[in-house]
Amino acid sequence: MHLHLLALLALCGAGCAVAGPSYSLQGSWWVSQGNGSLELPGTVPGCVYRALYQHGLIQDPYYRFNDLNYRWISLENWTYSKKFKIPFNVSNWQKVKLIFEGVDTVAEILLNNVTIGKTDNMFTGYSFDITKVVRDTNSLELRFQSAVQYAKLQSKAHTSYPVPPACPPKEQKGECHVNFIRKEIAVELWWPHGHGNQTGYNMTILFVLDGSLNIEKSAKVYFRTVQLIEEPIQGSPGLSFYFKINGLPIFLKGSNWIPADSFQDKVTPELLQLLLQSVVDANMNTLRVWGGGVYERDEFYELCNELGIMVWQDFMFACALYPVEQNFLKSVRAEVTYQIRRLKSHPCIIIWSGNNENEVALRMNWFQTSFDLETYFKDYVNLYVRNIREIVLQEDKSRPFIASSPTNGAKTVAEGWISEDPDSSLYGDIHFYDYLSDCWDWKVFPKARLVSEYGYQSWPSFSTLEKVSTKEDWSYGSHFFFHRQHHVNGNDEMLQQANLHFILPQRKDSLLRLKDTIYLTQVMQSQCVKTETEFYLRSRSEIVDGQGHTMGALYWQLNDIWQAPSWASLEYGGKWKMLHYFARRFFAPLLPVGFEDKGVFYVYGVSDLHRDYNTKLTVRLYTWRSLKPLCSLMTSSAVIKAGEATILYKEPVPELLKRCQGCTRETCVVSFHLSTDSDLFSPTNYHFLSSPKDAKGLVKANITVSISKKGGLFVFNLKTSAVALFVWLDVGSIPGRFSDNGFLMTQKMHSVLFYPWKLTSKSQRALDGECPSAYSVGE
Repeated sequence: MHLHLLALLALCGAGCAVAGPSYSLQGSWWVSQGNGSLELPGTVPGCVYRALYQHGLIQDPYYRFNDLNYRWISLENWTYSKKFKIPFNVSNWQKVKLIFEGVDTVAEILLNNVTIGKTDNMFTGYSFDITKVVRDTNSLELRFQSAVQYAKLQSKAHTSYPVPPACPPKEQKGECHVNFIRKEIAVELWWPHGHGNQTGYNMTILFVLDGSLNIEKSAKVYFRTVQLIEEPIQGSPGLSFYFKINGLPIFLKGSNWIPADSFQDKVTPELLQLLLQSVVDANMNTLRVWGGGVYERDEFYELCNELGIMVWQDFMFACALYPVEQNFLKSVRAEVTYQIRRLKSHPCIIIWSGNNENEVALRMNWFQTSFDLETYFKDYVNLYVRNIREIVLQEDKSRPFIASSPTNGAKTVAEGWISEDPDSSLYGDIHFYDYLSDCWDWKVFPKARLVSEYGYQSWPSFSTLEKVSTKEDWSYGSHFFFHRQHHVNGNDEMLQQANLHFILPQRKDSLLRLKDTIYLTQVMQSQCVKTETEFYLRSRSEIVDGQGHTMGALYWQLNDIWQAPSWASLEYGGKWKMLHYFARRFFAPLLPVGFEDKGVFYVYGVSDLHRDYNTKLTVRLYTWRSLKPLCSLMTSSAVIKAGEATILYKEPVPELLKRCQGCTRETCVVSFHLSTDSDLFSPTNYHFLSSPKDAKGLVKANITVSISKKGGLFVFNLKTSAVALFVWLDVGSIPGRFSDNGFLMTQKMHSVLFYPWKLTSKSQRALDGECPSAYSVGE
C-alpha cells in the first residue's frame, strides 16, 4: 500500500479557467492496520513497509528471506489518515478539488467521514470535487484494500473465459492474478548510495526494417524520481532547498569533481573506477561535476549509476562572462542539446546547473563590470535563461534546473535571475571559503540551506611529489613549491592555519622537516573540513536565528588534476589524503558530533538511516599521558529519528572536568561514540578541550608496526606507548588504501587493514619486508 507523489488541495474560479492557490498534504500522516490493532506515524509520499521499518517493527524487507516473511503486510488492509487546517479562505473560490497522484492501488477516500471517491488504478491521477464537504478543519482517510485479495476477487468474478496466466512461475515467488489489477508489480527503484539498491533493468529494442534489416539496441533502464523542494520553513524568512529522491528527503554528502587528468586520454576506465569507488567507500552519495572542467564520458555516469552516486551536473561555464553573438549562441545551443540527449537517461544526474559562480561574479562585480551592468545582466539572462534553460525545459522535464551555483533558487528567479545576494544563507546553495579565521571555531561557518563548495588546501604526500621533482625542490620554500601553488598566498595560509593549533615542524634535516610539514598541512585540512562538515550535518534539523535546515555538504574538491597543493581529498592518481579517511568517518550514516558553545559541551546524534533508533552515547575522558580512560559515562537511551539530528548530551565543561578529577582542558581529550539496540555503532569521534600545541602531557608516541598477510589483505598491527594524535600510516607509492588512518589512538594495540589496489611482486616485497612510515602529533 503506497501513497505516492502528490496529495493536493486546489482551488479554482469559475469553470476552473484560472487556477487558485494550492495546499500540499504531503508530510506526516497516521498509518493503521485495518483491524485497528496497530497505529503508527507515517509519511506521504511513503508506504506501509517504510513506516513499519522506520519504527523498528520490521527489518529491512530486502534482508535474506524477508520478502516472504513479510508477505502478511500485503494481505492486510491499511488506512492512511490525516487531520489538517486549510490556510486560506475557501469561501472565496467556486470549487475546491482534492488531487491525488500514484495512489497504490485500491482505496476508498473519505473526507470528514463522507466518501468522496474510490481508486483502483495506481497509474492514473484522481481529482475529486470536495466543495460541499470541505471545512476549515478536516479529517482525511484513505482506506486501502489488500491488492492481493482484490486481484483474487476480480479474477474469481471473471467466469466467461480464462485470462492466463493465473500465477507466475513458482521460481518468481510472486502473487497470482496480477493481470486483474492496474498496479506496479515489482515497488524496484534506483536509490542513492546508503539509501537502497541501484536496481536497473536490461532492455532490448528490436527495429525491424524493410529488406529484412534488423537493428537491435540494448540499454540499462532505471526508475527514480527527483524533486528540488523550495518551500517556506517555520521560524525562517527564507525557503528550503533540498532534494527528495523517490519521495525521500536526502542529505547530499559528497564533494566536487574536476577532470581526473589534464590529458583526457590518460583517464582510463580503471582510474575512473578507482576514484568513484573511493567516493562510496567514504560514505558519500553525491558529486558535483564542476562547470570549469568537461562533460564526463559515458563510463563516468554509468559507474555513478551502478554505485549510487548522485550527480549535480553543471554546464561548462565557470568564473567568467561570455559573449552572446549569434554564432556563439548557436554553438552553445547545439552543445547543450547534445549533452542533455546524451546524459538524460542516467538516473544519477539529479539537477542541471547553468554555470559555476557567474551570477555571483556579476552581482559582486568580480570583473569590474559595474560601468554597464544593464548590458551584462541582459547577456547573462540571454545565455543561461533564454537559451540554456529553454533547451533544458524542452529536452528534459524530469529534473530541476538552476541557472547558477551558488543561487537563491526561487528567489533568484523572482528577482529576474540575478539576485541581490546570491550567497544568502536563507535560500538556495552557497559557496563558502575563509582561510584566515580559525577553522576550529564553528561559528565562522554559515548556517545555510545547502553548501555546494567549501574547503581548505593541503599538500599531497611526498611519494606523489617525488615523481615530478628533484632533490633541490625538496623544501617548503623552494621555487618548485611556489611554482606548484596556484592559489594566492596558499602556502602561507596553510602554515598560518596550522600554527593556530600546532607547533610547526622544527627538525634540522630539511627533507624530514618537509615531510613533517606536508603531514601537518593534511592534518590541518582534515580537521578544518571535519569541523565545518560536522557543523552542516548537525544543522539539518534546526532553525537558529532564522537559519539552518542544512541539507547538503559538498566540499571542494574530490580529486586532483596534477601533483600539486589543492583542496582535494584524493591525490593525483587516487591515493587517499588524510581528509578522505576523515570523510569516511564524518559522512558515516550514524555519527556523534561534539562541539562547545559558551563553555557548554554538546553532542548531537546525526542519522542518515531510514528508521528511528534507540541510541546510547558513551563519553570518555583520557589524559594525554595515559591509555586508560580517566572516567567514562553512558547516557540513557534516546531516540534518534530517521534522517535527523538530535541533541543527546550537554554539560558545562567545568562540570565535566569536575566529574573526572585530575582533568583540565590542557591535560585531557574527550572521545565519544554511539551504540544502538541493534548492534549498530558509530565511528568514535573526539573533541579537543584545548589546542594540541597548548596540551600538557602530550608526548611524541613511540608507535611500532608489524605487518601480516591475510588473504589478499595486509593487517597492520600497531602498538603505542601513549595516546597518539592523528596517527598516519604511509606505504609510499604502493597503490591501495587503509581501513582507517589519521585517527586518535587511545588503546595500546590497534589493527588496521590495508587493501591493495594492484599487488605487484615489488609492492608485496615492500609490505612484507619493510615498516611503513607512522606519524603522529606530539611535543
